[in-house]
Amino acid sequence: MGVALEAVDRGGFALVRPPGHHAPADRAMGFCLLNNVAVAVRYAQAELGLERVAIVDFDVHHGNGTEAIFRRDDTVLFVSLHQWPFYPGTGGPGTSDETTLNIPLAAGADDIEYGAAFDEHVEPAVQAFEPELLLVSAGFDAHLEDPLAGMAVTEAGFRDLAARCARLAPRVAAVLEGGYNLRTLPRLVEAARAGFSET
Repeated sequence: MGVALEAVDRGGFALVRPPGHHAPADRAMGFCLLNNVAVAVRYAQAELGLERVAIVDFDVHHGNGTEAIFRRDDTVLFVSLHQWPFYPGTGGPGTSDETTLNIPLAAGADDIEYGAAFDEHVEPAVQAFEPELLLVSAGFDAHLEDPLAGMAVTEAGFRDLAARCARLAPRVAAVLEGGYNLRTLPRLVEAARAGFSET
């Protein structure tokens, strides 16, 4: 947990386990014990005086816990790109509102489709919100070789997603979420780190 707060302080990438974005405020869920990103948001607001925080979650699963925590909070924008239909069964079509943007993608979505979704939906929403900090729930289980999902994002695709996120706010930090191929995960994290450093 502390490393997520340090990532906010330093503009870093918190390599944490277990992931957190399925955990609501009152319980564990889906491999997640505590919602690291949610705690980091509240830390940024309470300790650093940042009023408006955006979250972009590109884990293959919908960040239902994060959404539930911030659903009625107009100081936090939550954006999730995720495979649909898929676990946990939330974040489907028609579930967005002023500060929640769910972008359900069909199985097999690749770099091009993720990039198009970012261009058409993510970037305009985050820019309109004007966050002082962007927190990225950086999951790598949308990779084409991940055993738990059905997406086709490549190493270059994750670098591109990270670079796109890095351009969206004056402060950016990331927290590791899913990614279950232990052979590919290290290089995917390195690709994203390179992308976050491109600005």
